[in-house]
Amino acid sequence: MLAACALWIHGEPPLLMYLSAVRDFDHAITLFRRQGCWGAISKTNHAPLRYRDPVYRGLRELAMSYFHEYTNRRGQKTLRSYSRTFDLRRVDPKLWVTNPENCWGVVERLLDTRHYRLINARQERGLRVSGPFVRKSFDLPQYPHPHKRA
Repeated sequence: MLAACALWIHGEPPLLMYLSAVRDFDHAITLFRRQGCWGAISKTNHAPLRYRDPVYRGLRELAMSYFHEYTNRRGQKTLRSYSRTFDLRRVDPKLWVTNPENCWGVVERLLDTRHYRLINARQERGLRVSGPFVRKSFDLPQYPHPHKRA
């Protein structure tokens, strides 16, 4: 929501998309457009779910750019759906800009936004598990937990 607020301050719509997963954590990303193509700003401590350059022609294409790397600790690909855009201008700024402790209502509204499946049941059954090398690379945090530093 911080990224959405920053874009809004600079005159762009504060748009979010919700990525829903199975056996894993869901994730919200901030959307923006450049020259008719979608990009995303995302905050997570792991590299795969971060920023996306504005090169995606549609929201499904953008969501699919997260598919391969969206895995749980067992290496299972877990991303299943994405929401339509959610414009934060529909929500009182007190609930997401000036008092972030109240942002859970926004999350509930994101969950209620229409979602679109990324894969069907047959495709889901055929998914391969990521190998150990790929899984290990996902565990390289940009910012190590402060209690685990040497």
